[in-house]
Amino acid sequence: MRVAPCGILHVNEPLQAFDLGSQAAKLTHGHPTGYLSAGVFAAVIAGLVGGKPLTSAVDAARKTLIGFPDHEETLDAMNTAIRLVALSEAPDRAIPVLGEGWVAEEALGISLYCALTAETLEEGVLMAVNITGDSDSTGAMTGNLLGALHGASAIPQRWLDRLELREVIATVAGDLIDIPGFDKHSGDNAWLARYPAS
Repeated sequence: MRVAPCGILHVNEPLQAFDLGSQAAKLTHGHPTGYLSAGVFAAVIAGLVGGKPLTSAVDAARKTLIGFPDHEETLDAMNTAIRLVALSEAPDRAIPVLGEGWVAEEALGISLYCALTAETLEEGVLMAVNITGDSDSTGAMTGNLLGALHGASAIPQRWLDRLELREVIATVAGDLIDIPGFDKHSGDNAWLARYPAS
């Protein structure tokens, strides 16, 4: 659930986003399914931020995934989510099939299902948090996907009105978007002032 920034750093570069997301996840997840699921998620975010439709971003990430060893569990979770969406399976029946989100591939499958099914960011996030299981992860991941797809304007205003440190979050998010175009030789002082090393 923490690798969405890896996708933002590599907009429209699914392989690079996948690699960075996987490497970041390996810090805490030694099992291939854990870090490969993170790679997929980062790759999908990279596609969405680059303007791809959700189905296209998911398909591109699937193609990247199958090039890696031990991808079967992650691919199965993705395929199951996509199949349940295609069958128009209701959330109360589909989500238990995908799991409870306590392991990476389950959280990925649930968030993909919710994002692919929902008509709005609010609907998707509410669907993702109203589960039996790791609802903070599935909610955050679904919100990442739908936020990358629809932009900040899709977040309900009543949620934003109550958001603690809203201005700080918006500043950090904007800076993250700007990093890929950052010229290290011209703006070091400004970035160091905003984000001091110590």
